[in-house]
Amino acid sequence: MSEELRDEVEAINSIYGDGCLVPTDDANVYILKPPGESSSLRIEFPSTYPAVPPVVLGTNSTGEHGKRGDAARELSLFCEALSTVYEPGAVCLFDAIEELARLLESSAPPEPQDEDTTPEKAADVLPTSKATVDSKELDIPEPPWVISDPFVELKSTFVARCAPVSSTEEAEAFVQHLLSTDKKVRTATHNITAWRIKGPNNTTFQDCNDDGETAAGGRLLHLMQLMDLWNVMVIVTRWYGGHKLGPRRFALINQTARDAFVKAGLVSESQNKKKGSGKS
Repeated sequence: MSEELRDEVEAINSIYGDGCLVPTDDANVYILKPPGESSSLRIEFPSTYPAVPPVVLGTNSTGEHGKRGDAARELSLFCEALSTVYEPGAVCLFDAIEELARLLESSAPPEPQDEDTTPEKAADVLPTSKATVDSKELDIPEPPWVISDPFVELKSTFVARCAPVSSTEEAEAFVQHLLSTDKKVRTATHNITAWRIKGPNNTTFQDCNDDGETAAGGRLLHLMQLMDLWNVMVIVTRWYGGHKLGPRRFALINQTARDAFVKAGLVSESQNKKKGSGKS
C-alpha cells in the first residue's frame, strides 16, 4: 500500500466513521460504504495510484433498506463523480464522495423548499448581500478565534475561523463582531457558518448558513457531526478568484474548516491528512 493510499484510508475513516473504507482479502481492493447510502461499492486501487485513477469494480452490497434500482443508480453516479474529480497525482476519494452526495441530492425528486437555489455561477461570481451590521462596535470582547492556514486554488482563497461557544446568542454575536470589525471578511464573497451547542437539560442546538454558497453550510455542519464536535462554531470565508471551482469548492471549504479544528486541538492531526492540490 502506498503512503498516499494509507493516509487516504485513515482520513476517510476518520471523517466518515470506521467502516466507510475497508480492505478485502485482495490487497488492492477496498469496500466503500458512502455515508448515508444503502449500497456499498468495490473499488480497486492500482499500485501506481494516485498517478492513475481507482477502478470501480461494481456493487458489493445493495443494503437491507435499499429500494429497487438504488444500487445501480448509486454505482452510476459514483463512477460519474470519480471521473469528474480525479486529477492525476492527487488522491480523490474524499472529493468523489462529496461529489456523489451532490449528484444524489441534485437528482432527487424536487421538494417544496424555501432554501436558496441560486445556481453555482451566480453564487460563485456575485457577492451575496450581507446582513446589516451595526456601525457601532459590538459590546463584546474579541472572540477567541483560531484561524486556519489559507487555502488557495485558482485564485480563490479560503480561510476558516473556529471558536468555543456556549449559546446560539453567543455564536450569532461572534459572527456579527467579525463582520463589524473586519472589512475584508465583511466584503468577502461568502462567509459560511455552522455551530453545534449542548444546552441545559440535554438540549442541543445546531444551525448553519450558506451565505449564498448553496448547500455549503449543511456540508460544513455535517462535517462537525461526523467529527462529533460540540460547543464550537466555525466560519469559512471565501474570496472568489474569478474561476469556477465546481464541486471542488465544497472539499476546500471542509478542508479549511478541518484545519482550524486541528489548530484548535479539537481533532487530531491524523484526521486532517489529505494529500493533493488545494493548499497554498
